Amino acid sequence: MATQATMLELLAAEARIADLERALSSAEAAAMTDTLTGALNRRGFEQAHGREVARSRRNGSPLALALIDLDDFKRLNDTLGHHAGDEALIHLVRILRSALRPSDVLGRFGGEEFVVMLPDTGLDAAVTALIRFQRQLADCRVAGSGVALTFSAGVVVQEPGESLVDSIERADAATYAAKRAGKNRVLAG
Repeated sequence: MATQATMLELLAAEARIADLERALSSAEAAAMTDTLTGALNRRGFEQAHGREVARSRRNGSPLALALIDLDDFKRLNDTLGHHAGDEALIHLVRILRSALRPSDVLGRFGGEEFVVMLPDTGLDAAVTALIRFQRQLADCRVAGSGVALTFSAGVVVQEPGESLVDSIERADAATYAAKRAGKNRVLAG
């Protein structure tokens, strides 16, 4: 009888441990994702980037990064309201996810800025991919508002030893150049 009670206690403890492990895993995932869009947040993106940089170094393969900034997002929020702005961000992420490869990584860096990491991708191929993403986004209007979205993007290939911050700064400069050149453009940095 005591052995049976001990076994039941052990099974109950194992079940509780499994529940706690699931809860911890869920909490870790929540800490790494943007609550609105479901894309990785900065912390999650930085962790994924660290893993990908290590893999890229081992394989000697390029690692492209693209900074995407929705065009005229402030005007969208001001004219249609913040709910429409939220829907536009969710829409952008949904379209990007459908276009990305399983190895690509999408993160929200703030406001209407997103970063896409494209492993094993050189600069020309990354620019081509971002232009394709623009076309796909233009073909799908935001549900409810019917708004067509565009974005400007800067694309770089991370240099050996270059930090994520420095790569993002180069991509950001290219994004601003794309905005100054008329928006809805992809420029290499």
